[in-house]
Amino acid sequence: MKRGISRSLSLKVCLALLSAGAAAAQPGAKPLPAPKSQDEKMQWFRQAKFGLFIHWGLYAIPAGEWKGQPIAGIGEWIMNRAKIPVKEYEQLAGQFNPVKFNAEEWVKMAEDAGMKYIVITSKHHDGFAMYGSQASKFNIVDATPFKRDPLKELAAACARHNIKFGFYYSQSQDWHEPNGAGNTWDFGADDKKDYDQYLRGKAEPQVKELLSNYGPVALIWFDTARMMTGDRATRFIDILHSMQPATLIDGRLGAAGDYRSTGDNAIPNQPIQEDWEVPATLNKTWGFKKDDTDWKTTADLTFKLVDIVSKGGNYLLNVGPTSEGVIPQASQDNLRGVGRWLKVNGESIYGAGRTPFGSELGAEDATRKDKKGGPAFNQAIEWRCTTKPGKLFIHLFKYPNGGFELSKVEGKVKKAYLLSDPKHSALKMKQTGDKVSVTLPAKAPDTVDSVLVLETAK
Repeated sequence: MKRGISRSLSLKVCLALLSAGAAAAQPGAKPLPAPKSQDEKMQWFRQAKFGLFIHWGLYAIPAGEWKGQPIAGIGEWIMNRAKIPVKEYEQLAGQFNPVKFNAEEWVKMAEDAGMKYIVITSKHHDGFAMYGSQASKFNIVDATPFKRDPLKELAAACARHNIKFGFYYSQSQDWHEPNGAGNTWDFGADDKKDYDQYLRGKAEPQVKELLSNYGPVALIWFDTARMMTGDRATRFIDILHSMQPATLIDGRLGAAGDYRSTGDNAIPNQPIQEDWEVPATLNKTWGFKKDDTDWKTTADLTFKLVDIVSKGGNYLLNVGPTSEGVIPQASQDNLRGVGRWLKVNGESIYGAGRTPFGSELGAEDATRKDKKGGPAFNQAIEWRCTTKPGKLFIHLFKYPNGGFELSKVEGKVKKAYLLSDPKHSALKMKQTGDKVSVTLPAKAPDTVDSVLVLETAK
């Protein structure tokens, strides 16, 4: 009798847990409460370090080509680059039917890659909403044969996998709207437009929709601050703070956000003390282009991730799915390669801090100029350092023969070991003042990045 009761209780507990999980996965879940401090608000972002950017929209149909002609530039800008009239571009919606889209597969890929948050284009500069919007019929539910809201499906999948979910939203440029910024070929000069009519009639209502219908929103990634003068940026900030105070705002709204966004693919040469993030591509485009197969390798992506974290930042790495809803296989393969490295070495990335050294990053070269006319920077690529209290993680990209020597180490090093060694077996080590020498095994434990851990007295 007792065993039967136990089984019954176990079944009830399991059902309750499943019910709670299903509720959490619903896009209609309540927003998170207001954080007690900015540090609390930024906590998940500082821990995550690695996120997935997704640029997906109507521009995936032409995929870099218009009327038989290749169009130069990034894929999602084809409407602008080819000066496609609104009436012609709108016809793409009737062809958009991404039947191979699977939210669970996309999120699982991000999880396999070791990514902790996802940001997807809810509306790019072409003005097309990738969700069911009441503010504009130019959206994936009302204007396409697909009729589904992929953002709701992604929100639910992210909740199931405990991955933070956020939206890219082009608040400034909207080439579909007569009063939006950017479309001068259909609607004339931007300075002649009633820009506030566009903001109040479409952009602000759509941001409210995103904050109302998709559960807790981790962040909104605004883009370009064109014409965002006066109180325009503040109005968006007020909307976010009133509706979802825990939602982060990036650095491209037109007013200070919660963290800084660097330029596209722009990794700074030196550490930055504030919170920041690099948005970056896997090839040369954001939106899908069929002729762009210049994929960054797993080794290159791993180096960039470590380099960014060693300077205090986050890496938001983009994929551009096809019009069928498929993430290119090369993107998936290379990202999963980073994920396999993170499974072993994730302790040195998630929640890790900046390097205490700096000389390993490289040095300025006064004999050459960069694009801005300043001294060029010669990047060093041999090693990087990330940190946690009591630990220095030395990332060895060029595995040294015999051993590794490090100067300017603060405090006493108690132990040295390889992070990939599950037993954390101590390596032979010698410390003289601030100089530490470690004897390494002859063979590198990883062909991309072997992580040496130095445990120090806290």
